[in-house]
Amino acid sequence: MTGQPGGGPATRSLRATLPGDPRAAAAARRLVRSALADWAGQEFPGAQRLTSRLADEAELLVSELVTNAVVHAGTTVELRCRLDPQGAQWPGPEPFGGRHGEPYAAPYTEAAPGAGLDGAPGPGILIEVSDHHPTQPIRARLDSAASETGGHGLQLISAVAESWGITYRRAMKTVWFRLPMGAADDAGRLEPELAFDDRLLQRELRAAELLAPAPRRAVRPEHDSGRVDNGALSFLAEASDLLSGQLDADQVAALAAQLIVPRLAEWCAVWLYDGDGGAPGRGIAPAGEEQRLAGVWHTSECRIDPLRAALEKQPPDLAGSDPSGSAPVPVRWPWTHGAGDDDGPGAVLACPLVAGGRRLGTLLLGRGGLPVFPDAVVALIEDLGRRVARAVATARAYSRQERISQVLQRRLLPCGRAQVPGVESAVVYEPREGAWAGGDFWDLFDAGDGRWCFALGDVCGSGPEAAAVTGLARPVLRLLARDGFGVAAVLDRLNKTMAREAADSVAAVAAAVAAAGAGAEAPVEIRVEGEQARFLSLLYGEIVPYPGDSRGSRGARCTLASAGHPLPLVLGTDGAVRCVAAPQMLLGVVEDASYVSESFDLRPGETLLCVTDGVTERRSGRRLFDDEDGLATALAAGAGLDATALAEHLRSTVHAFGPTPPDDDLALLVLQAAGGGAP
Repeated sequence: MTGQPGGGPATRSLRATLPGDPRAAAAARRLVRSALADWAGQEFPGAQRLTSRLADEAELLVSELVTNAVVHAGTTVELRCRLDPQGAQWPGPEPFGGRHGEPYAAPYTEAAPGAGLDGAPGPGILIEVSDHHPTQPIRARLDSAASETGGHGLQLISAVAESWGITYRRAMKTVWFRLPMGAADDAGRLEPELAFDDRLLQRELRAAELLAPAPRRAVRPEHDSGRVDNGALSFLAEASDLLSGQLDADQVAALAAQLIVPRLAEWCAVWLYDGDGGAPGRGIAPAGEEQRLAGVWHTSECRIDPLRAALEKQPPDLAGSDPSGSAPVPVRWPWTHGAGDDDGPGAVLACPLVAGGRRLGTLLLGRGGLPVFPDAVVALIEDLGRRVARAVATARAYSRQERISQVLQRRLLPCGRAQVPGVESAVVYEPREGAWAGGDFWDLFDAGDGRWCFALGDVCGSGPEAAAVTGLARPVLRLLARDGFGVAAVLDRLNKTMAREAADSVAAVAAAVAAAGAGAEAPVEIRVEGEQARFLSLLYGEIVPYPGDSRGSRGARCTLASAGHPLPLVLGTDGAVRCVAAPQMLLGVVEDASYVSESFDLRPGETLLCVTDGVTERRSGRRLFDDEDGLATALAAGAGLDATALAEHLRSTVHAFGPTPPDDDLALLVLQAAGGGAP
C-alpha cells in the first residue's frame, strides 16, 4: 500500500494505492479515519466541522466502495480524499482534475440536503475510489445497468452523500462522492449536529437498512440466492474481530455499545449478570440475580451520564422471555421518556445475550423520533447479539480459569521462605507463559532441632495432574522432615507414597473400563493416559548452620539427594564451580527404590545453586542452555554477588539465551553462606 498527502493551504488531500485483495477495505477505513483525524487537528478554517459522525459516514462509504471494487474488478484500487473547508464549487466530473484522457461518460450527480439554496455546495469532503480494468470502456454501460442490482455501494452513497457520480475512462472506473460538513455560525462555532433532523434520520435509517441482512422469514428469489450483502458481512466480521480479542467481559460490553452507536442506534446499553447465567439449555435469566449495567454509549457524550442514571433505575426484565430454549430474538421495549433524549418518544430494542444456552445479559438500544426499528435492522442486531454473547462467555471463561490458576499457585507454593541463620537465600519462580498451573515448586522451611530443609521439584506433566502431584509432595515433605526423618528416609517414603497413588489410580481406571465393557462382544482395551504426570524429579536437602563466633558465620553443613533432578552446583570463594550430588531415579517410578544422601560443608562465602530443567534445557535453536557446562559458566560469572543479585543475574541470563520466551517453568534456589571466619 502506498499513499501520500498533498494540497494547498486551503485544502488537504490524501492519495493511496491499495492492493486488490480482502485487506484493501480495512486499509481504506484506517486511511480515511486517520486523514480526518489529522485534518481535525490542523489549524485552518473549517477544521472544527470535522465531526465523528462525518468520519463514520466517510469510513462506511469508502469501505463499501473498496469492497465492491475488489470483488468485481480484483485490481489495485486508488483512493483519493480531499477536504474542501471553503465550500468551493465542484470542478465538474473530474473532482481532482483531468487524468488519463477524457471521461468515457459524464457523471451523474444528485443534489442532496446540505447544499446551499442556490445549489452551490457548502464545506465538505470529496472522495473518489478508482479501479483499473483493461476492458472498462466495453463494460461501462453494462456496469451502469448492473449497479442497480449488484451490491449496495451506490445505494448507500445516494442515501448518505450530498452528491455523487461515476466517471469512466479508458481502463479505469471512478466512483466519487461528496459529504457535507456541519455548518458554523458567524462566530465560527459549530452548530449542533443534525442528529435528530428528519432528513438525516431518514438517510441514516436507509443506510442501516441497506447494511442489514434480509429478515430470516423473507424468501429471496432463486436467481438472487448467491448474492452476498458485503456491507453487513463487513460490519459483522469487523465486530467479531474486535470482540473476540477481548478477555474482559466489561470491555466486550463497552466495545459492543460503541460498535452499534451511531451506525444502528442513537444510544446503546449492555447489562451483564455477574454469575454463570441461567440454567444451560433454557436461555432464561438466572433466578434471584440482578443485572449490572456494564456499558453505555450515546451519540452525544455529554448525555452518557444522564442516560446511565436513567437506565439504572429501570433495568430490562426479560426473565420470562423465551422459556422454550429456542434462539433468543430482539423484542420491542417500551420507550422511557428521558432515557435517551427529551425530544419525544422513540424505538427501543431489547436483545437477550445468550451463549451455550445460558443467559448472560441484555443488549438495549434505542433511537429517538423513530416509531419502530426496521426488520432488517432487527435481524442485524440479532446476529450481532449472538457474537457479543459468545465474546462475553469467552471472556468469563478466561477470567474463571485465571482465577483458578491464581488460587492454585497460592495454595501450591509456600507463603514465604524461612530465614536460615548465617545463610542468605533467594528464589526465582516463573511459571511458563499461559500455563494453567506451574509444574515446578520449591520450599524452604524450619524442620526443628536446628535443621532447615529445602526442596526444588518438577512434576513430569502440566495442568491439573501436575498440580495434584505438587499438592501431595510438598505437605508430605514437611510432615516427614518435622517428624525427624533424614533426607534419604524422606525420599524413600515419598517415593512409595507416589508409586502407590499411581498404582491405585491405574487399578481404579482399569476396573471402571472393565465394568463398562463387561457385556461387550469385542474385548475392551484398557489404556490409561497421562500417568507419567505422577512422576517427580526432586532435589531435597537439609542445612544445619555452624555456630558463629566473634568473627561471624562459620558456614553450614548440607545434606542432600537428587532424584532425577538437575544436579546442584556450589560456587566457591575462588570462583570455581563443583557438583555436589550424584543422579538417582525419579520418584514414583519404582516403589522399592532406595535413595542415598550426600553431605558437604558450605563454607563462608560459598553458594549452593539448585535449578529445575526449565533452566538447564532452555533452548536457542538446537542448543540448550547447559550445553558445554553453560549453567556452571553462568554461575561462575556471578562470583562476588550476593544471593539476590546472583539469582537475578541467572534469571536474566537464561531469558537472554533464546529469542523467544521460555517454554517451560523456571525455578531456581540460591543458598549462600555468609562470609566470615573459617569453619
